[in-house]
Amino acid sequence: MTAKLLVGLMSGTSMDAIDAALVHCGPDGVELIDCQACPVSPALRDEIHQLSHPGDAEIERLGRLDRKLGQAFADVTLQLLEKAGVEASEVHGIGCHGQTVRHHPPSAGDSTESAFTLQIGDPNTIAEITGIDTVADFRRRDIAAGGEGAPLAPAFHSAAFSSADHSRAIVNIGGIANITLLQEESVTGFDSGPGNTLMDQWILQVRGEHYDRDGAWAAEGSVQEPLLNALQQHPYLALSAPKSTGKEAFNLAWLQSQLDALPAMEPGDVQATLAQYTANTIYDALRSGPGAIDQVFVCGGGAANSDLMRRLYEKLDPVYLGTTAELGCDPDWVEAAAFAWLAWRRLEQLSGNIPGVTGASGERILGAVYAGAK
Repeated sequence: MTAKLLVGLMSGTSMDAIDAALVHCGPDGVELIDCQACPVSPALRDEIHQLSHPGDAEIERLGRLDRKLGQAFADVTLQLLEKAGVEASEVHGIGCHGQTVRHHPPSAGDSTESAFTLQIGDPNTIAEITGIDTVADFRRRDIAAGGEGAPLAPAFHSAAFSSADHSRAIVNIGGIANITLLQEESVTGFDSGPGNTLMDQWILQVRGEHYDRDGAWAAEGSVQEPLLNALQQHPYLALSAPKSTGKEAFNLAWLQSQLDALPAMEPGDVQATLAQYTANTIYDALRSGPGAIDQVFVCGGGAANSDLMRRLYEKLDPVYLGTTAELGCDPDWVEAAAFAWLAWRRLEQLSGNIPGVTGASGERILGAVYAGAK
């Protein structure tokens, strides 16, 4: 195996942007070379959010959005290569996570035979436009092997961030939060619950803003204990790992049902409570590991939310809390880098999942390869 250049593409639950990372991947580790973010238009974002819930003409809408997103993923890849001064011929492959529109894993109550996950962003289009071999559809092979299909990042976290001297946790706070526990020889991980998704959905409904910049609105509010207690009764939180979740479980309709059962409260107090809810569920997940953790490093959009980081610090103290920037990878680019690394694993015919994390019956080579146009 030799080190090679790959591009990783990621669009998260909030779908505010497509992230592209140029990564040097090899048996000795990974190195982030350059990165590029491409904002997603409000119209396209709305189409994707609509497709994430049952509705009319779903197949028609899915097919058209699949192609639109494939074009968008290809465009940001070409922008990244131009910025980095790298020719497409120098890139070994592209790893595209795609945009999740449905996620129904076994832990959601689906049988192993009926569980499924679906990501869109046509890899044929990406390969055709960029001319680069593209790896996509990473999650469904793990589902087919009886797993959750998520989270897949722990394998990358282990390769990039393990330490012989510390028991570490890597916490990715995107729309959904997931944790990786790196303790001695073991690697465990699962989705802890909501990350930013409930806060994002609430502020969009109330204030028309797509996210709470720096957690400023939440910081002004007061946590409402009755609401917090109600939220913490969500059945997902009581499940044992392996488990994974998404907006199917944590969404505005569910939040509204909790609010309807309680006396009216100020919208800013709801936002503060949602921020505390995310902090609490992450803290509880970290405590569930087999041993003590002495370092926690955060990545994803939540790392830029100082109010949320303050709440985590207060829960975790005296455990050290930082971001993955201290480990050499900017928090905004960890997920995109992970899918570059997973694509490298696929092209080298190496497994990409950790069965103890996803619940799959064994290690599997993840992803399908779409040859670049020659």
